[in-house]
Amino acid sequence: MKRIKAACLTQTIHFQLRDNLPHDAAVQAVQLEYEQYKRTMDRNGTRYRLLREEAQADGSLVIEIKRQYNNQSCGSYLD
Repeated sequence: MKRIKAACLTQTIHFQLRDNLPHDAAVQAVQLEYEQYKRTMDRNGTRYRLLREEAQADGSLVIEIKRQYNNQSCGSYLD
């Protein structure tokens, strides 16, 4: 029998600009979407650590994040 002791996801997420908005509004929408993503994880009690946040030349945003998986223990992954 096996049992998961700790689990963690490492994700690279690209928050892309929307095509149907003017550039400035699209950049602002990306920032709002990113802030909402972090607030949702905080509200749900999901543990996470931001590894990299990189603004792209077009105004989009790429982040690399380690986050808790399905309320599993993270062990020392997020230390």
